[in-house]
Amino acid sequence: MSDRSAQILGAALAALWLVVLVTVDLAIPGTAVVLSPLFALAPLIACAVLPARATAVVAVAAVAATIASGWWNNTSGTPQHLVRIAELLLIGAAAVVIAAVRVRREQRHERVVAIAEVAQRTILPTLPNLVGQVTLAARYQSAAQDAVVGGDLYDCYHYAGRARFLVGDVRGKGIAAVEQAARVIRALRQSAGTTTTLPALAHDMSEYLAPFFDDEEFVTALIVDTSAPTQITIVSCGHPPALLVQPDGSTTLIDAPPGLPLGLGETYDVITLPWAPGDRLLMYTDGLSEARNAQGQFLDLPSLGPLLIGVSVEDALNAVLNAVRHHIPQGRLTDDLAVMLLESTIASRTAPAVPGPAAHESPAPR
Repeated sequence: MSDRSAQILGAALAALWLVVLVTVDLAIPGTAVVLSPLFALAPLIACAVLPARATAVVAVAAVAATIASGWWNNTSGTPQHLVRIAELLLIGAAAVVIAAVRVRREQRHERVVAIAEVAQRTILPTLPNLVGQVTLAARYQSAAQDAVVGGDLYDCYHYAGRARFLVGDVRGKGIAAVEQAARVIRALRQSAGTTTTLPALAHDMSEYLAPFFDDEEFVTALIVDTSAPTQITIVSCGHPPALLVQPDGSTTLIDAPPGLPLGLGETYDVITLPWAPGDRLLMYTDGLSEARNAQGQFLDLPSLGPLLIGVSVEDALNAVLNAVRHHIPQGRLTDDLAVMLLESTIASRTAPAVPGPAAHESPAPR
């Protein structure tokens, strides 16, 4: 419910409460039952959702109704009636103060959230649509409410004909996982341009990250090199396998040689596959591979193949995310989800190279 809708609902409830009580109080003859003390609930309802000025209007209406009740109940001027009026004045004033404090805190929270979103978005890079001879799209879905990013990550490096892509998953949650995800991206950017092979890149990244991790921290990752126009090379660092989809619809889960997660491993092996125009490679975190329905069944990854062909990479990823939401109960993720889709294309020889984020940044010092 939006803030505006909540305010309208709150104002309606406060007004309805006051009108109903006044009507009932008028209908009860004499002083056997006096409902005016309950009028105080109207400004208390209002202060929960309305700003101070609107709460004050409700409080004034409640006080006015209390004063008027003395006339129709024949209690005007009596000590008990004066006590009721004083009670309404005090409760109304308290409600106005509560509303003012609440609004101030909400505004401060909105500023903090805005700053946090900007900070989180700077961690997860915006990727170009074209890297060398590869068209790509990436998406991130956080399982945490009010969070933009978490421990899942993706990035790419493109410079001097070298194109490398990364999807990873930091063990852990919260701010600590976000901090480690930023370190993984830094490790890729400072090593991708200096190492010639993917095993060397994975080794350098793991060696860099290890001192920052405690005994229970690590990062699973999948690193892909598309520098050669007709083949791709993949290193798996304890990560779920990529899904290769060809234009004819055939789908294959890539069984790359298993390696230890970054921060734990030292040596890594690669798998090299043919890479033809139109081929697409889906890289993802376990938020996709471990998505379960209400019966506990995992999402069938090869069944996503038809969703990944025949449309743009952007639309294909949107279809994948929609499939995940339909598979899980109430469409609510229980784990963060990062996905990246690569497509082999034939780039124009005259087209300028589109640099990745690392092409604009100096490597971070170790």
